[in-house]
Amino acid sequence: MAITSHDSNDPGSWRWYRLAACIIAMMAIANLQYAWTLFTTPLTESLNASLEAVQWAFTFFVLTQTWLVPIDAYFIDRFGPRIVVSIAGLLVGAGWIGAGMADSLTELYVSYATGGVGAGAAYGACISLAMRWFPDRRGLCVGAVAGSYGFGTALTVLPISSMIKASGYAPAFITWGLIQGIVVLAAAQFLAMPPAKWVPAGWEAVKAKIQSKVQQSSRDYTPLEMLKTVPFYILYFMMTIVAAGGLMVTAQVGPMGKTYGYDKHILFGSISVLSLALMMERVLNGLARPFWGWISDHIGRYHTMALAFLLEGLFIIALGIFVEHPVWFVVLSSLTFLAWGEIYSLFPSAIADVFGSKYATTNYGIQYTSKGVASILAAPGAAKLMAVTSSWLPVLWVAAICDLLAAALALFWLKPLVTRLVNQRSASLPEQKATATVATK
Repeated sequence: MAITSHDSNDPGSWRWYRLAACIIAMMAIANLQYAWTLFTTPLTESLNASLEAVQWAFTFFVLTQTWLVPIDAYFIDRFGPRIVVSIAGLLVGAGWIGAGMADSLTELYVSYATGGVGAGAAYGACISLAMRWFPDRRGLCVGAVAGSYGFGTALTVLPISSMIKASGYAPAFITWGLIQGIVVLAAAQFLAMPPAKWVPAGWEAVKAKIQSKVQQSSRDYTPLEMLKTVPFYILYFMMTIVAAGGLMVTAQVGPMGKTYGYDKHILFGSISVLSLALMMERVLNGLARPFWGWISDHIGRYHTMALAFLLEGLFIIALGIFVEHPVWFVVLSSLTFLAWGEIYSLFPSAIADVFGSKYATTNYGIQYTSKGVASILAAPGAAKLMAVTSSWLPVLWVAAICDLLAAALALFWLKPLVTRLVNQRSASLPEQKATATVATK
């Protein structure tokens, strides 16, 4: 018998508090990715290394953050999110503290990779909790958790930037590494998975409304079963190319802005163009995820993907055209993040919709490795392309092409395949559907 909010001692009464803890933890790990661009130039000078060499630290971070998430998922399911995220907090703190103490590229790589392990474990656990606790508001709540990862840096970009200028990058790494580790550790104590067969109140009525807009599978796919389907590989390819485009801007917007002198160009009397752009990008990147997640709950995942990816491609093209204009640099780079951040709400929601909730942690963990693949193109790849062409424009054109291709794939290929897969499974599993209906009453 399913547990609902009509039962006494309903665990669902705590789900909003758990969501808040997930949001806080995600905000605390955000700087490892989104504040990285502030440290690249000081690191090249201190370590006497090229930008391309330093950016490999970012790649190692993303690789460990993403490619270990399937393993993290196993530990989350076995030991629970509280223990896993507590350990993640220690690794997150160690990553930045180690980066601040690094005297060589090797030490920097190892430290940032360590932070990636912690960030990936926290990220995977928090996204999984949002998917499982909120099947009735999956797009919005997954978007809110993912959005906090994008928005978190908006609160700290100016303090970190000021500390780097005043004291150097090493004290900034060490101080904020300690702060972030403690926050993640504290938030972890409030995390827990829902009980087996728990569903929110009125789930059957809500599910019927959701199905009219967002197709959800009537069965739970194991990871191996998921890997045998074509829609998974389309989702994986799409997330790879869209993530690559966004990560190119994420990792390179600092060096790009400095190329055009925006770190010294002052707007509004006291803030540089680059600092304003970074702050606005983080805010819109965070807002994008719940916004597009909410949109997808109402018009469907794949229509939303097509619209968002199309807009992102157009914004990047415009950024390439107007990159030499300070105000347009701020506006268009920010709008790019508004359109890009949705991949971290739409793709996990789509994975849970198509392949079910039971194995959602591991299934999305496998999907999330696509971000690691994308990072190889985004950080050293983009830096190399700029070095070869002596211009940031080819980097922007590549990112725009990736977005436009993904928009077409979402609407004209992925949507029909998912519809066919869900309908076939629903028709072939009448007994499972009947069992599921009884279980939720």
